[in-house]
Order: sequence, then structure tokens, then C-alpha cells
Amino acid sequence: MPPASVTFISAGWRWKERSLEIRDVTQELRSDGQDEAASNRDQRAGWHSATQFPSEVHVELINSGRIPHPYVGFNEHKVQWVGEREWLYRNTFTVNTVNREEFAELVFEGLDTFCDIYLNNKLVLSTDNQFRSYRVPINLSGVPESYAVTVLLHFKPAKLIAKQLEAKYGRVRAGSVNLGDPSRVYVRKAQYDWRWDWGPELMTCGPYRPISLVTYTTRLSELNTHAIVSALPILSPAFSLDISLSGNISVARKACVTLKDAATGKEIRTEDLDLYAFSVVDGQIKDVVTWDLQPADVELWWPVRYGDQKLYNIEVMLLDKDNHKLDHATKRIGFRNIELVQEPLSEPDQYGAGSTFLFQVNGIRMFMGGSNWVPADNFLTTITPERYRTWLTLLRDGNQNMVRLWGGGVYEPDVFYDTCDELGILVWQDFQFACGVYPADDEFVASVRIEAEQNVRRLRHHPSMALFCGNNEDYQQVLQWGGIAELPARKIYEEVLPEVVTRLTYPEIPYHRGSPYGGEDWDTADPTVGDVHQWNIWAGKELAWQEYDRMGGRFVSEFGVPAMPDMRTINYWMGDEQMHRFAQSKIMAQHCKAGDFERRFAILMNENFRLTSDFETHVYHTQILQAEAMGFAYRSWRREWRGTEKQYVSQNAITPKSETWLIPERRRQGAIVWQLNDSWPVTSWAIADYFIRPKPSYYMIARELRQITVGIFRTVTKNRPNDRPRQFYEFGAFQSIGATIEVWVTNSTLCEVHSQLELHCVDLKSDWTYEHRQAVILGANQTTEVLSIPCPCPKHPLRTEDGDTVPTTSNSVIVGARLINTETGEILARYADWPQPFKHVDFPDPGLRAKVSGDALQLTVQRPVKGLVLSVENQDNATSARLSDNALDIMPHDPQEIRVEHLQGRRIRFRYMGREQASFFE
Repeated sequence: MPPASVTFISAGWRWKERSLEIRDVTQELRSDGQDEAASNRDQRAGWHSATQFPSEVHVELINSGRIPHPYVGFNEHKVQWVGEREWLYRNTFTVNTVNREEFAELVFEGLDTFCDIYLNNKLVLSTDNQFRSYRVPINLSGVPESYAVTVLLHFKPAKLIAKQLEAKYGRVRAGSVNLGDPSRVYVRKAQYDWRWDWGPELMTCGPYRPISLVTYTTRLSELNTHAIVSALPILSPAFSLDISLSGNISVARKACVTLKDAATGKEIRTEDLDLYAFSVVDGQIKDVVTWDLQPADVELWWPVRYGDQKLYNIEVMLLDKDNHKLDHATKRIGFRNIELVQEPLSEPDQYGAGSTFLFQVNGIRMFMGGSNWVPADNFLTTITPERYRTWLTLLRDGNQNMVRLWGGGVYEPDVFYDTCDELGILVWQDFQFACGVYPADDEFVASVRIEAEQNVRRLRHHPSMALFCGNNEDYQQVLQWGGIAELPARKIYEEVLPEVVTRLTYPEIPYHRGSPYGGEDWDTADPTVGDVHQWNIWAGKELAWQEYDRMGGRFVSEFGVPAMPDMRTINYWMGDEQMHRFAQSKIMAQHCKAGDFERRFAILMNENFRLTSDFETHVYHTQILQAEAMGFAYRSWRREWRGTEKQYVSQNAITPKSETWLIPERRRQGAIVWQLNDSWPVTSWAIADYFIRPKPSYYMIARELRQITVGIFRTVTKNRPNDRPRQFYEFGAFQSIGATIEVWVTNSTLCEVHSQLELHCVDLKSDWTYEHRQAVILGANQTTEVLSIPCPCPKHPLRTEDGDTVPTTSNSVIVGARLINTETGEILARYADWPQPFKHVDFPDPGLRAKVSGDALQLTVQRPVKGLVLSVENQDNATSARLSDNALDIMPHDPQEIRVEHLQGRRIRFRYMGREQASFFE
């Protein structure tokens, strides 16, 4: 019997706009073949060769010069017609049946979105779901050995079909006016295509994922792997496997199953099977192998910084009775135990009692620090595997351990999840629903069920998969926007999706109904249970970012403050509009999609920074604002990674005796910033812009998510009660009469660390300094409070209204902290707390000096420097230098060294608070 084969149909594709005057779409196939005459007829008929495959029509139009690039200037508006037209793709290929395979199928891994599929002028399938794959059989009965098949794909405009469905079923709420047209909820297409508050309206279409021809007699249609790790305290590995067969199943007689080390290829275990010994139900064979493994056989897979990302291949060879190969399949797996722990808290915190919402991997409770992910481009076919890896490596190198795939994009391709497996990044996967009242009629639910089953089957074997989540903000919108009487899609979130996840995953991957979700009566803002989206900073109540420590929850799965991107990115979208280089220009507004943006930005900017008309200074200030806000949020919430030790008793399955162990109970369990990335060049909440250029916030977050950190919180005492930020020194209606500082350290390692804390205080108005040292033992996997004292400062007295004399000059004092390993002398962490608001600080000339030695850049100052941002001249995407750290605060006693890869002799620019115009080091 011939073995199964897969051939990707990637060459020879042509595309065109459909001619609406031709009623029968198949009549568009006026020519075919490869000769010159056929090519000329194609050109006259409007056919164009696809420049890449998979393909998307906007990309083809850009590459052929037929439309301007929508990411530049105001071009987005010039290409709206594309999403309202019908488009055709076609190809002719040969099915070679010389080996007499019995079955052939065309597999469409992703069609965007409404598409009629014709094979040899016959309509064989109509699709309506971008998130599903489709299989179309080709009848081989009676065909010659070389059989030509012409496939025609007829794509129809999702935008217009959505409006037709809305007219039929009614208009519903779907987010705020910042988001896309509400009709989008009726269409299973990436919701961000309709526009979001960070993305353009670009209604894509085309065969955006691979198309392949599969021929076989009998094939392995699925490997369902079960990499099992028992719970604490044993953590014992085991493995079992189910397989599914398609085709002439009776031909399959034997199988060989092998477990190998994915890195070395070393064979760990193998087993030959007689398939006649198993029962086959609907092509499925359960438990073809069930192996109890030992720790010496396989190692556990760990999230980044907790251990290695050990991966294994499970290989299955399918044979006939004569040991001829029928098919071969491989799946890469990892062994880990993951739990979403939601248990009652024994003691209340500032929010009350409630319950936990934390992730426990291999028995270790971990603080999750990470980013939300939106599609990395509005044109998905342009995202290469290398680009995915660059983005995810950036996240990993920023000390983040979780990525949340938001529900308004797509289920990403396999390479995304493979890379997360390799880098140790846990994945929170939303099902694709976002900010809308979605329908729940039988036809819609049936399509969603297939969509969910296909994607759960595709993703379940990844050790990085930590959570499936029902939707993004669909429950929240009931409270947030009002006017919503019911959510029909509760049937999907509360019945269909959890049933699919439970039925198809073992070990079962945790499921969460929605993000946010947890409170009673859909109180998705309840900070004591579930997860919350904290948007009362920037949006909502528009509170000061200095309130983040009071605005948390058990797990904050969205929060953020926007910032403008790198100046090179702004220059890119400016195009020929260079005269509009000011913050409130039309071109800047075009590349900022958030409603009320300027008003909301103005509140935070005016509270913290001096007004400026200089464009580059304003851009820099927005970036420092974002960095300070995000740093404070992570620093404050991670501070709450503390709690009591809970004692557990279990019966050890290996040795029959009772034993006890301690598991820490934590109050604050994770924070996922909105957002890591952009889908186009824009001002947004992203911490790295579309061109993968990190903003200062990226580096600030990376420092706050290091394994060991030190934090300082300054509370300023005013002369009367007020609602001003606690960190602000006042010079108006209120007066500041003193300040205190609190210092703490965090340690996410699993070992106790002995260290020395150094405080070094500097006064910006005098030569006064202050030093303090003390020994600190960092408890394993927790926060340790170190001290709470009056803020050190010169003793210049000021008399209050009551006649008291108090020191007040801490308004010019910088408090720097360093944590040093007692045994090695290594600097484990540092942080500098500056008086706020920054608009009242008289920033000194720091006497900044830089010395380059190879790829090391040594930085020293004579006076403290705030927000030192470095960049390298003449950078492009191919030769961009990479900095190990940036957006630095440097103290006189504490020189810092960073690494600069690919500097290649180029000069380094710098800017800092008080000198916002970029200059080169001499």
C-alpha cells in the first residue's frame, strides 16, 4: 500500500477582482495553463500572479502597486473599497494517482472568511468561519493516473454580509464607539478587522493559511497525547496515547510508538502494537500505549526561570500486514502539571476575603507577569515565523512568563505555540469573542462548536497551554456600557466551550468563562475573586496612575497607559506629512484610534509633566509616563505576593504513610499588561511598537519582573485631608509637612537569599547625603517587608499652621536602594524613588559620562539622572542594535553597565528628564 502524502499547493496561484457583470463566477476561468497565450489571456481578463502564498488581497494589491500602503499617512481611508468587493483566487494542479491511493482531500487550514470553493467548475463547499479548517474530498474513482484539478475560491465581502445579518437579526451593543461596527458579532472573522481602539479598519480576505493536497489509503488523522504529571508531592510522569485513523482502516494492522528526546533524538521508550488487539470506534483507538514513567526517563517542563523547557517527540508509524508504511506522524510534547487554583483565602486583605486566582505549575505557585497579545499585523500573511519568534523572545527576555491571546484576534498558527513551548512562556488563550452581544442561534452555536473543537484539538498537546478562556469583556460590558438585557452567548461560554475543553483535554486544561469574570451578578470588577481588567486608570474614573496599588485584584489580566512609539515609527507613518510634526496634528490623530484620547492623555500628562510645545519632548514624556505607570503597577501588585503558609496532608502513593507539606497562600497572583504589541504603526498601549522597537515601559517592566527586586513607596503627609496622590508634594492649596518611605524586596526564586540592603539618599538642592545599610534575608518565593521610616532629608525647618516645626525638604531628595548578595557581592536589584510630581522637580545636570568597551557601555553620573533613554544612530530593522537595559535612573554612587549588541561603531544618543532633546555622547 502506498504511504500517505501531503503536498502544499503554494505555487501557481492567481487572483483578481470579480467582474460582477459575469453572473456565473466559473466563467471567470477564461484561460488556464502555462503557455504564453494563456498567460496573455489571463492578463487581459484581469488575473494576476500571487506574490506569496498563503495570500491576502490587500497584500497582493500593495505588492502590485495597485493601492498605497494603508499604514502610511491617511491611506487607510483610501483602501476601504477593497473590503466591499468580491475577490477570486484560482489554481490548477495535478493529482498523481499512479500509486493508486484510495483517497484524496484538499485541506484548507484557513479561509478569510466567506468563500465558495469550486473544484473543476463545481461548487463543493461554502465557508463562513475564518477560525475553522475545511476538508474537501476529491473523488478518485475512474480518474486517470494524472488528474488535473482546478480550484476556484470566490471570496465575498464580510463587511457587507455582516450588515445583512444585522438587518435580519437586529443591532446589538458591541463595545464602545472606539471599536468596530457592531454587526461584526454575527461573523466568525477576526473582530479587530472592523477597527479597534488601537487598530485600523481593514477588511481582509483570502486564503490566509496553507492549502494542501493529502492522498492516502489509510492515514493517522490525529494523535491525542496525554503527558501526565501527578499532583504534589509526587510529581510522577506518565504517558498515554489515543490515535484516530481515516480511510481504509482495515488495512492498518500494526503501529510502532516511540518516545524520543526532542533535542538529542535519544530514544526513551518504544512499543510495537498489534492494532487488531484494540477496539476501533469511529476510527478512534483509545490507550494504544499507557506508560508509567520514572523521573529518570523524562524531565519536567518548566516555565521560564523555574527550570528547563524539556520537550519530547512522540512518533507513530502505521503499518500494514506486510510492515509497509502507511503513514507516519510526530507530535512534540512536554510533561508538566498545571492548575488554576481558586480556593478561599484564610484572611482578608485590603479588598476583603474572596478566593485566589493563581497558577500552580509542577506544585509551585507562581506570580504571573506578562503581556496581552494582539495579532502582530492586520495582514496576517506577512507575519513570518522569525517575526513571531522575535516578538516572543522579546517577551521572554523582558522577564515575562505569560502571554494572553486576546479574544478579538485569531487563534495563532502552530509556530506561535511551538515557540512558547521552547521559550517557557505560559499561554492564556481566549476563544475568539470580544466586547459584543454575540448570538446563540443553533446555526451560530454549531459553527462555534466545530471551531472550538478544532482549535482545542490543535493546541491541547502544548505544555505551554495554561488556560482556555471563554471571551474578552462580554460579561463586563453589561455593567460597563449598560442597555444590555441579556447575553445569549452565555450558552456558548457556560455550556458549549467548557464541555469541549473538558471532553477533549486530558490532563484537563483549566477553563475560565470570560475575562474578566468572577463576581456575583456579573460584577466583573470584584477584586476579591476571579480576574479583573483595571481601566480606572486612563479610562473609567480616570484616576491618577499613582493609585494602581489600590486598584488591583486577585489577577489583573488587563491594565495599561498608552505612549507614543519610537520617533522612527512616527516618521514612517508621517510619510509626506512632515509639516504635521506636532502632537495634535491630523496625522497623529489618524494613527491614534482611542476615543477621547487627547483629553485622557492630558489629565495624566498635565498632572505629572511640564507642558511643552516641542514635539520630541512630548513624545518622550508620554513614554516616561507609561514606563513610570507600568513600573509602579507591577511593583505594587507584586509586593502583595505574600501571605500565609497553608499546611496540607496527603497519602503518598509511593510510600504508604501520611506526610505534610506547606503551600504558600498568596493575595495577588498576576498582572498582564495591555498590550505587548501593535498590529500597525500607531500610538497605543503597546510596550513595543509595530516595528518591534521597545518603549521605555518594556525595560521598566523587565526590571520589575526580575527574580529579585527591591521597591520603595513614598507617602507624603499634607497639612489637611485631601484627595491628591499620596506620593505628590504639594505647593498650592495644600502644603507638604513630611514623608515616610517603605522598602520591601521580592524573591521569586525557590531559595532563601542572604543580602544587604543599601539606601543612599541625595538632595538635589544641596550636598547633603544619607546612607543606611542592613542585612536582609529574602524568603523563598515571596515578598519580604524590610523597613518603614521617615524619609531621610536635610533638617531645614518649616513651621505649620499649628506652630509645629517639621522637616519638609524631602521634596528634593532621591532615595536609592541597592540589594547586594552577601556571599557573591553581586548587585541583585536596584531602584531609585524620585519626588513627585515630576513637573515640580528641578532636574540637575547629572554630569553623565559614557564609556564604550566592546559591547559594554559604562554609565556614570555626578548627580542623579532620571529616565535616561538611549538609542543608536542610523538604525534600521536589519541592523538594529539591541540594548540589555534602557530608561535608566542612575545614582552617583552606583555606576551601571549595559550591553549593546550590534553597535558596529555607531554613536549612541541619549536623553533624560531635564534634557529631553536627544544628544550624542562625545
